[in-house]
Amino acid sequence: MEIIWYGQTCFRLNERGYASLVTDPYPPEVGFSLPRPRADVVTVSMNDPVCRDVSGVRGPFRVLDSPGEYEIGGVFITGIPTFADNKRGAVRGQNIIYTFDYGGAVVCHLGYLGHVPTQSQVEDLGTVNILLIPVGGGGSLTPDQASEVISLFEPSVVIPMYYKIPELQLKLGTLGRFLKEMGTEEVESQESFKTTQTGFSEETEVVVLQPKIRNGG
Repeated sequence: MEIIWYGQTCFRLNERGYASLVTDPYPPEVGFSLPRPRADVVTVSMNDPVCRDVSGVRGPFRVLDSPGEYEIGGVFITGIPTFADNKRGAVRGQNIIYTFDYGGAVVCHLGYLGHVPTQSQVEDLGTVNILLIPVGGGGSLTPDQASEVISLFEPSVVIPMYYKIPELQLKLGTLGRFLKEMGTEEVESQESFKTTQTGFSEETEVVVLQPKIRNGG
């Protein structure tokens, strides 16, 4: 499996023999553009233009933007409702957490989650091997909240998203604040994350990805 980060909460997940997925495609107004990734499935975490601009994705693809259970191209997808703020959705509305089960590796994309989920919500999602988690605040999880959420899921791999990067027009916190909270200030960034479907460690590893973006919006 390969995971590529396009900035914000947008990733591409690709595994040979399975449907390819793109999460939360954003518009160029954020300050940069998507490099037109191809997908079979596009997931949308929040009902907001900032994460549902499918014009930047090559298809044909199916869009998932509501909670439920799906099986597409060999991938079992579960979406559960949460909130995109810590006021039960009063500020930014509903958020959808998605898990993608590839039959051996389970990736969880928290979207714009703005609160610490309940124990029952965590249990509903089951075992998570790779956790894609917002860490820059801006209404979503702050670094200390992100650390608490990670301790609930106990994943093998944590990939931070939704934090300040060059050219971004939104006001978000830096990656450094999250890494300091996790006690791992020195992490070398990677172009993409590649893994097999077996052999996940019991220890949690923080993986930092370089955003693959087109500059200039």
